[in-house]
Amino acid sequence: MAAGLAMTSEHRHYNGKLTLLVVLSCMIAAMGGIIFGYDIGISGGVTSMEPFLKKFFPEVYTKMKQDAKVSNYCKFDSPLLPTFTSSLYIAGLVAFFFASSVTGAFGRKPSILVAGASFLAGSALGGAAVNLFMLIAGRILLGIGVGFGN
Repeated sequence: MAAGLAMTSEHRHYNGKLTLLVVLSCMIAAMGGIIFGYDIGISGGVTSMEPFLKKFFPEVYTKMKQDAKVSNYCKFDSPLLPTFTSSLYIAGLVAFFFASSVTGAFGRKPSILVAGASFLAGSALGGAAVNLFMLIAGRILLGIGVGFGN
């Protein structure tokens, strides 16, 4: 037996206008998702590049060069390589929970400013990284930026 429910409501029109500020705000807010997707695509490719492995993961690089018949899953068997990759995602998850309370307490603008500043600092640190610690610290700051941005 099928049942239905009919609801009636008054049609009220929203009188707000689509201004340049509204469009720019939406674009900036959407950048959090774009940045997250961009990082997923880039980090997978970078972790298999020989210059990157030679500089930051020399043990993985030598293992990769020793045996060409071994599959990539065995070549990249290193506890630090997944730490590099997952540090952004874990930091983003943790920052997301803090971002909701920061946004509730202070508003959206400070939350987006924290996201931008954190992402900028993480990008600078990652770009200037000379060792693995700096690289992972930069990824953590990027994760905080992504978490606050989303």
